[in-house]
Amino acid sequence: MPSPTMPSRKLLPPPPPPVHLRTWPGREALLADRTMAIRELNRRMLGGGRLTLFLLTLAGLQVGWAFIGGAIVSLDGLTDPLVAIAAGLAACLGLAAMVPLVIVVVLGIRQDGTLRARLLEWAALDPSPVHDARFRAPGMSLAWLLSAFVLCAAGLGLAFAVPALARPGDTTYPEVAYAMGAGLILWVHGLIGAAKAVAHRRLVLRLAA
Repeated sequence: MPSPTMPSRKLLPPPPPPVHLRTWPGREALLADRTMAIRELNRRMLGGGRLTLFLLTLAGLQVGWAFIGGAIVSLDGLTDPLVAIAAGLAACLGLAAMVPLVIVVVLGIRQDGTLRARLLEWAALDPSPVHDARFRAPGMSLAWLLSAFVLCAAGLGLAFAVPALARPGDTTYPEVAYAMGAGLILWVHGLIGAAKAVAHRRLVLRLAA
């Protein structure tokens, strides 16, 4: 029978109950619930589903920027009003795709802070270190770190290589702006992933001591 303090996996584990409402029959029961809560909170922060959402959000941002960048490029030396209308529609579509995804990214960062704080509350219930392998999650932690490294490297390469290799007459300013924007999106997303991986590693070291 599941513990009354542990919710469904669809819900976020609540914070530990106040001292005067704690009804664990003993330390073993408390540690069992603490382990369950830490595992679930850690899964919400670092699990495969969260990494998939992270990468899908990046893909959506790049698609949105492609619409906007395409509109900017098409306006270079524009003389056809129909092309201008199409470019405006493309830019609107790009913004419509990017704005909600930026909000998703910001909310994800805020949720990570909430999850981390709640995990620390559960860990503080008992002075014993947290040695659970699912909490350390070395595989997922490495996946986040490698993904972040690839994104940062690709972003910096794109943002600097295209302007550096641009030649007057061959590469237009809108094309350079588009490449730099796409590179910036990759770089910022990579930094977010790297920060998550490093924060998790610090948390593991802190709670395993």
